[in-house]
Order: sequence, then C-alpha cells, then structure tokens
Amino acid sequence: MTTEDLEHFASERKAPAARVSAPPVAPARTGGRLRTILVWIAVLAALGLAARFIWTRNIETATPVAQLKKSDRGGAQPVGVATVGRRDVHVILNALGTVTPLATVTVVSQISGVLQEVGFVEGQKVKKGDFLAQIDDRPYRAQKAQYEGQLARDQGFLAQAKADEERYQRLLKQNSIASQTAENQKFVVKQYEGTVAADQAQVDAQALNIAYARITSPVDGRVGLRLVDPGNYVTAGTASTSSNAGIVVVTQLQPISVVYSIPEDSLRRVAPQLLEGKTLETDVYDRTNTKFLAKGETRALDNQVDSTTGMVKLRAYFDNKDDALFPNQFVNVRLLASTIPQALTAPVSGIQHGAPGDYAWVVAPEGTVSVKTVKLGQTDGDIVQILSGLNEGDRIVVDGSDRLREGGEARVVMIDGVSTPVEGGSAKPQSDAKAQSEAKPQSEAKPQGEAAPEAKPSDASASREERRKKRKDGAAPPTTN
Repeated sequence: MTTEDLEHFASERKAPAARVSAPPVAPARTGGRLRTILVWIAVLAALGLAARFIWTRNIETATPVAQLKKSDRGGAQPVGVATVGRRDVHVILNALGTVTPLATVTVVSQISGVLQEVGFVEGQKVKKGDFLAQIDDRPYRAQKAQYEGQLARDQGFLAQAKADEERYQRLLKQNSIASQTAENQKFVVKQYEGTVAADQAQVDAQALNIAYARITSPVDGRVGLRLVDPGNYVTAGTASTSSNAGIVVVTQLQPISVVYSIPEDSLRRVAPQLLEGKTLETDVYDRTNTKFLAKGETRALDNQVDSTTGMVKLRAYFDNKDDALFPNQFVNVRLLASTIPQALTAPVSGIQHGAPGDYAWVVAPEGTVSVKTVKLGQTDGDIVQILSGLNEGDRIVVDGSDRLREGGEARVVMIDGVSTPVEGGSAKPQSDAKAQSEAKPQSEAKPQGEAAPEAKPSDASASREERRKKRKDGAAPPTTN
C-alpha cells in the first residue's frame, strides 16, 4: 500500500466524524417572532389599562355629587336629596295603536265607458265635490235623445186618447154610442199615461248616467296614486271586483283617528267615563315613543272584548291640522284615565329596590341617614305615588346612595337638583365662593396713595441671606442648607 492510499483511507475515516460532530444551527427567526408577540401583548395591555382609567374618571365625575366623593373619602358621604311633597298624579295607560282614517274611499266609475280625462295630481288635497275624472258620455246622450223622442210620441198618443174620451162622454149623454165604448176609452188613456211615465223614467236614467260621467270627490282628503290611465275602458262596478280596481283612492286626513287596544282589566278605569259621554285626553308619540305627535281625545269604546287577546278597542280623534299623523302609521298611545289630586309623591330616582322591597334613604335634619320601607302607587313620568312609609317634607337621597349605611352621616350638597350648602359648614358652590371672594365692602378698600405693607421674609429665607453675606465677607465658611 502506497503513501497516497494511506492518506486517502485516513481522510475517509475522518469525514463521517466531522459530519456527526457538527452541531445543528437553530433558526434565527424563532426568537425574533416571540419578542414581537410579547411587545404587542404589552402594548394592548397598556391601552386597555389607559382606557379603563379614563372611563373610570368619567364615571366618577358624572354628577356634582360624584365630583366630591374623591375629596370626601373617609368623611361624611356627599349626597343629593329631593323633598317628598304633594302634587296631582296622572293615571296613564300606555297602548299601541294604528292611525286610521275616518273615511277611505276608492273612487270607481258608476257607468262603463272610456276614461277621457283625469283632473287631479297624485297626492293632491281635494275638497268634497272637486272634479276627479271624466268618462265619455256621448253614448248616453244619444240614448237620452232617443228616449226623449219616444216620450214625445207617447205624449201625443195620450193627448189624443184623452180627447177621444171627452168626445165619447158627450156622445154617451146623448145616447149616441154604447156605454161600453166610453168605458174602454178610459182604459186606453190609462195605458198611454203609463207609457209616458216609462218614457220619462228612461230619459231621467240617461240624464243620471250623463251626470255619473263626471266623477267628483266624495269627501275632503288627499288622493293617492292613479290606478288607471286616461284612454282605458272602465266598467261600472265595485272596487272589490278583480276587473275594476277603481280610479283613485281618497283618504280623509282631517280629522283622523287612532285605534288602539287596552287590557280588559283596565276597562274599569275608562268605561264608566266613556259611557257617561265624557272624553278622555289622549296623546300619541312616534314608534320610538320619544317624539310627541298630537293631542286628542278618546270618545268611542268597542262593544266587545276580543276573546283571543283579552283586549278591547278604543278610538281617539285628532284634528291633525299639521298632518303629523299619517294613515296606517304605528304610534304609541298615552291615555289619561284619571287624576289623583294632591297625592304624596317622590322622585323615582330616590326609590331603591332590594331585599326589604321598595325602600328609600331618608336624611334626618342632623345629617344621619336611615332606610325607610315604602309602598308605591301610580307612576307618573319621573315621580311615583307614595302610599306609606314616607311623610311630606322628608328628604330622600336621589344621588350618592352607593356608600350609605344605616345610621351613617351624609352631607347634603344638592337639594331638588340645585347645589346648596348645608348648615354647619359644607362645601359651597364654586360660583358662590368666587362671588364672596370678589365682593368686598368699599370701606375696606385702601386709599389710592397708600402703599401696601411689605411682606416679611420667612425664617428660612432670612438665614440664607445671612449665610450668603458671611461667605461674601469671609466671616464664615459656606454651609449646606
């Protein structure tokens, strides 16, 4: 074996070892991606904490009472109170209703013919008797002329029959003709009289058809969209037939009504008054129950209760001068059923609900608070009737009751929605404090030429000045203050 063969063999044995001993290289991108994710998590957490801090501060400063809570921690709780008093309470029944016109008329032709003309604009307001459409009346005029001719002819026959009757009566007195002939002539006159009456009726019928050719509005109201165009052949009939949908629909808008339903249990509140002929005040609001639409009165009560729903229908009437109510509009109805005069009332915001039931925090004149269980009656907007538990003149907490405890102290900062200082030294409104600081008697004002007294320096500033002078003169080494 030569030297070259030995070197080749040695190189082959070293190559696998080198491959085995080479450590794997870890990817460099794994650590960078992990760091990016951690950074984004930290940023999102910081944003969340900042948003929560801002939201909490806004909640804490929402009311004047809440603005004082931070500075008053550990002392008397600042609260806003309202006074229990007496006022009229309205018993309101809420219901859902639909605006219903008092008259909705589908105008149809009472004769058959070609629609020649339309005399309205879609959506136009019309009065009773205003011209709406014209039907071709020439065929009816021709028939009228024909019947008028027949009438004239039969009237001539009648006149001749009456003349013959008179002549026969004279001859009968002279015994010149038989009595039977005279009697027969009387019946001939009656026959011609009937024929003349029938001819006159036919003439009148054609005159009526000619009047029907001119179509007018039957009521005051507003016309809708045109249902047929000029040039079409319309037929006489009702709008319920599939072949005749009518010409236009006229809807009465002024006055207008609202039909709504109330539970049968509420009939005892409204039925006696309506049956006596009285009317009940009624307000309607839009479908969101936020915008007031119109004020009217309920006059009519249905004669039966719907057995499937247990509801009874009522109808309220409205002038609708401003066209605020539109046919088939969905509305919320507030019916004033009755009024409780001079009832004991309190704000709804002052009534709490919990384990003891309905209760209120009452602030005593000395500033302590206590819980009073109350019994509630009718609710009228933001006030509620108090049946028992409170007395007239009591002050109940309406703001700041979250940290109150039985027998604890409270500091009244608002009474009936007005910032008012309490007796015994409470925080005054900022505007009052500023006004008192600015308002000074003119007698306390200094004369114009008198100089103001110089302000005396404090002890610390005086000592610093002395040390500075000593250092300048070299009398003492500098010292640290």
